[in-house]
Amino acid sequence: MTENIISSRIIQAAIEVHKALGPGLLESAYQETLYYKLKKAGLKVEKEKALPLVFEEVKMDIGYRVDLMVEDKVIVEIKSIEALNDIFLAQILTYLKLSGCKLGLLINFNVMLLKQGIKRVVNNL
Repeated sequence: MTENIISSRIIQAAIEVHKALGPGLLESAYQETLYYKLKKAGLKVEKEKALPLVFEEVKMDIGYRVDLMVEDKVIVEIKSIEALNDIFLAQILTYLKLSGCKLGLLINFNVMLLKQGIKRVVNNL
């Protein structure tokens, strides 16, 4: 399954979650419900997947955790904030580089129309 097909399924599930729950909840509520929807759709999903940081010969396992990793190809970072800014784009781009993934979705559920809260971030796709 390609990254584009996976991301389409993620976005569809996120829209369903947003329609059901609306904006204004904690990130953890959206993470849990999106995780459930994606699992129910038959996708391989990992929650809070650890990403080690490797620099030269130093490996730090305590590094970072992505909200959702889907099919080992797409990273999903979930936010519930007033507005997305460049630091969140930098964060997901770093996660893409550390993981070797090519596509990430930054989804802010704290918007009236979810389409306005989705940013697609690519790393050599």
